[in-house]
Amino acid sequence: MAAPLSAWPWEFLGNYKLAVYGLFLGKAMYSRYQEEATNQINWCLHIFIICMLRLFVHQLWSSYSSMLFLTRNRQINKQGVDFKQIDKEWNWDNFVILQAIIAALVLHMFPTLETPSVWSKNGLTAALVLHVAVSEPLFYTLHRCFHGEFLFSRYHSLHHSSPVPQPLTAGNATFLEHLLLTVVVAVPIIGTFAIGHGSISLIYAYVLVFDCLRCFGHSNVELIPHQIFDAAPFLRYLLYTPTYYSLHHVDKDSNYCLFMPLFDALGNTLNKKSWEEQKKNSLNSGINGRVPDFVFLAHIVDMSSAMHAPFLVRSMASLPFHARLYLIPLWPISFAVMLLMWAKSKTFLLSFYYLRNKLYQTWVVPRFGFQYFLPFAAKGINRQIEEAILRADRLGIKVISLAALNKNEALNGGGAIFVKKHPNLKVRVVHGNTLTAAVILRELPQDVTEVFLTGATSKLGRAIALYLCRRGVRVLMLTLSTERFRKIQKEASADCQKYLVQVTKYQAAQNCKTWIVGKWITHSEQRFAPPGTHFHQFVVPATKPYRRDCTYGNLAALRLPEDVQGLGSCEYSLDRGIVHACHAGGVVHSLEGWKHNEVGAIDVDRIDLVWEAAIKHGFKLISDTKYKD
Repeated sequence: MAAPLSAWPWEFLGNYKLAVYGLFLGKAMYSRYQEEATNQINWCLHIFIICMLRLFVHQLWSSYSSMLFLTRNRQINKQGVDFKQIDKEWNWDNFVILQAIIAALVLHMFPTLETPSVWSKNGLTAALVLHVAVSEPLFYTLHRCFHGEFLFSRYHSLHHSSPVPQPLTAGNATFLEHLLLTVVVAVPIIGTFAIGHGSISLIYAYVLVFDCLRCFGHSNVELIPHQIFDAAPFLRYLLYTPTYYSLHHVDKDSNYCLFMPLFDALGNTLNKKSWEEQKKNSLNSGINGRVPDFVFLAHIVDMSSAMHAPFLVRSMASLPFHARLYLIPLWPISFAVMLLMWAKSKTFLLSFYYLRNKLYQTWVVPRFGFQYFLPFAAKGINRQIEEAILRADRLGIKVISLAALNKNEALNGGGAIFVKKHPNLKVRVVHGNTLTAAVILRELPQDVTEVFLTGATSKLGRAIALYLCRRGVRVLMLTLSTERFRKIQKEASADCQKYLVQVTKYQAAQNCKTWIVGKWITHSEQRFAPPGTHFHQFVVPATKPYRRDCTYGNLAALRLPEDVQGLGSCEYSLDRGIVHACHAGGVVHSLEGWKHNEVGAIDVDRIDLVWEAAIKHGFKLISDTKYKD
């Protein structure tokens, strides 16, 4: 049974709790436009604005701490923020709603409060004195009490259950704890008003600075240069650092202060390693950290998916991407960022995870999907990919895997031009398509005798066709190019060539219930499939389900092994813990320690070998999905 006041009263509402903000805004608008003009201040409007600013402050800090291309060398705890932690902190914003409601209740109970001034020159000084004299020691005492066995196990353990401190972790606590924190925040504000120095500016400034310092301490990014403390040692006791708080989060028996370590010094609870660790983390910020064993080189798909990055909205990135109507107004911003990246940006680090004590990273080429089809952009894209490969080689990375359009045959021959241009590369360049082909082939029914294949002369289409004809499966290869078909057919042994059949129209597959889609097909083209057809696919983006009497397979993808750690974002539209097969192919290449490059045409003879290696390392197929409205 949960401890009293540990759960939030509006927990059952889910996201509908956000309607509270709408109530404040509605009341503010009603007061402004419907009621008779008065000189009274529109408190509901100010409460609403402050709430929005508080959410914005937390979001900015969350974005900054997740921008690995800026913060990776400054991070204190090198673990990744996984899905479990993200889910646990999902309702981090409850305290903003709580304090807004309490503020509204106080104002309702005391409606005769005088209209405060916009600014008071003595207000900030008074608030600072009250903060140091009351809020700091009050928080210290309460915090230390909550680390007693009884209160910790029933309340405060929730906050410490997050292994990696993050700005949003600051809000992850029980209802009782935030009720008490509300008192801590309120004392300087109410006290300043009580002595006649209160102002609107004071409320905004104190609340937002309070939130900013809380996020700063929980950011897991050491920002303060140690030289400041070396030059003025007394400052160590006036402002804590992310390192200072991280020691508390891990050790739990020291560093209890709110913002000022002075109170830990007075209470004899100051961790003796605090300054040493802070200096060490500050010095390490200028040194490159651990070199990854593997890099997956991705690219941006489109304007909407660009907003699926973990450093934008963490919760959204932790779920599979799908188009959201509320993102449409942000497209102009996404478009402007695209132009800026096109002009200035270089390949950057997006995310990472650990597997078998190895570090795996995802880097992103700052190009959108449509740019890969602009002839004049090809040279610049290849330069970005080449620079990423050379950088990986300099760093000592073992394997770099090319995603989707980064290995486009027309662009760079599936990565072959880079290996040919730089024959002495130590990093292994992998397109991962061997495992992609293996996944598609393993998803086919064991008793299949005939398949219809679109994108038949592509790199993947060729490998699939040659593999299936060896098994005696008849492959209807949709292509208008007889020359390309003949070239593939000649690669098959003489006794298998008869199983490869060229077709030029979709009507040829009217009796075939196994379609392998490697090229986008329209709704009208899907109509030619007989009822009960299953669409296997390797086309990106995936074909949209249309036929209710058919089933649609996922893109070729695999579930990562169960011992993956620190994974907290979804790969495009795939579910949690699932990666595209080309990504998995690079991971397998790394785990196996293979020394060859996997570029150019797929070696059909290696398909079974790569598949067996993937299964050996714990990768699993994902289930198919049926038609959804």
